[in-house]
Amino acid sequence: MTPLQGLVYFLGAINIAHAQGSYAYVPPPATFGANGFANWGAGIWPPSNVGVPLVPQSTDSETLSLLNEFEATRIRSTIQTLVNFGTRHTASTTTSKTRGIGAARQWLMKEMTELAKPSNGAIKVSMPCYQQPAAPAEGLPFAVKLCNVQAEIKGSVDSNRTYVYTGHYDSRRLNSSDYTGDAPGADDNASAVAIALEMVRILAPALAKNSPSASIIIAAVAGEEQGLYGSNFLAQTLKNTSVNVQGNFNDDIVGSGSNAPFDPLNQHTIRVFGAGTDYLTLSDDVIQEIIATGYQDDTPSRHLGRFIQEVNAGAAQTTGMEVALIYKPDRFFRGGDHESFLKAGFPGVRFTEPQEDFFHQHQDPRTQDGVVYGDEIAYVDFDYTARVGKVNLLSLWSIANAPATPSNFTYDTNIGFLAANLQTPANYLDNVIKLYWKTEPVDPLLDHYEIVWRAMASQQWTHMLNVGTANNITLPISKDNAVFGLRAVGKNGKKSPATYALAVASQYFG
Repeated sequence: MTPLQGLVYFLGAINIAHAQGSYAYVPPPATFGANGFANWGAGIWPPSNVGVPLVPQSTDSETLSLLNEFEATRIRSTIQTLVNFGTRHTASTTTSKTRGIGAARQWLMKEMTELAKPSNGAIKVSMPCYQQPAAPAEGLPFAVKLCNVQAEIKGSVDSNRTYVYTGHYDSRRLNSSDYTGDAPGADDNASAVAIALEMVRILAPALAKNSPSASIIIAAVAGEEQGLYGSNFLAQTLKNTSVNVQGNFNDDIVGSGSNAPFDPLNQHTIRVFGAGTDYLTLSDDVIQEIIATGYQDDTPSRHLGRFIQEVNAGAAQTTGMEVALIYKPDRFFRGGDHESFLKAGFPGVRFTEPQEDFFHQHQDPRTQDGVVYGDEIAYVDFDYTARVGKVNLLSLWSIANAPATPSNFTYDTNIGFLAANLQTPANYLDNVIKLYWKTEPVDPLLDHYEIVWRAMASQQWTHMLNVGTANNITLPISKDNAVFGLRAVGKNGKKSPATYALAVASQYFG
């Protein structure tokens, strides 16, 4: 070691010793929350002063007043009416006026049309149909005319940007091919249809005064139990007409929070299932990059779920609900209508009650060995369903009046990384991340952008940073220790879901 090297080493050692001696480390306590989950570990790291703690966005008083219009008695009336049709199997009779899926869809069309009248034409109700071929292996023994019943609300600023609510109105028995026996389908899924009708009723007078910025479709779809037929018909119709669907809110089995094992918190919790990379309609190399860079939990569907969770947290005093975001496309070996939208390349999530009751789902109504089976109305909690409806309406109305989710959010792969060669600039070696995003064309609703970020171990965004209308920023956070998102904030204060960042090297902008 030369004298100069020795001096440098000595001075460096002094600096390290000074830094290490300038503070006293106190390990954080290993505590647990009221729900029993740990409040310790990687969730408190990395330390950073970038941005401010993210506080859930608040909701305006007009929107909150809409939520308070949900009526449990109307929820009950709708469910009872649908149960009274005996069966709503996709292949059940269409000639009877009182039984079967034909009578059910005619009643839905009439009821939705009547509820939409106060909108003064702002809500367009229709019943698109098509001929569904037989699929005996899936429970459809012969070809049928399959019809959805839907309400369309055109956006006043960007009518092509669309958010879709779906709830299937068909029902089934143990044998999915049995189209004659009773299948009440109260929880699965008259509960979600009741929410659809309530949203149309509540929005109609409000829409006579003001339209949302983006479009909304509220649809009761058929054929779910045999193969997601109605939702696929709707999703493919929208895709084929180049509609920009930025979210599907699919409700399925939202009738009770009181099932065993019972806990009072369940009565105020709704699960929201968000799919991961398995449903991304991207090339394999891009999906592998997403996984390799740690963004596998940041798909558009999971960002939609985070949005729902956040806006609900800001209005929980009104909704009376908590949102549990589940990192799965659906429940154990199960599926639903949101998958039709996922396969079409659209973000989609599923709302389902916290504990399903398998004694009263996909069952033939009966009492056997002293046990009562069947999806009867007696096992639906109408107040709970109304609360779930509030979460849906809050999320739909908020997202449709916020700016669009930003696109083309990327980060530099050369800055904050190993040197490429001797000419690599010294400032490229700082452990930082440089983010870029597209600002053109300008969204007329936009006020500014926010960078949101969270530690790798956190499910929800923890920090936010107002970056104005700039198109790039460098942050002193290692890209290995956090994940980053970009969202748009409107002039009205409403915020879009975040979009995820992809490396510039991928040449993918989405």
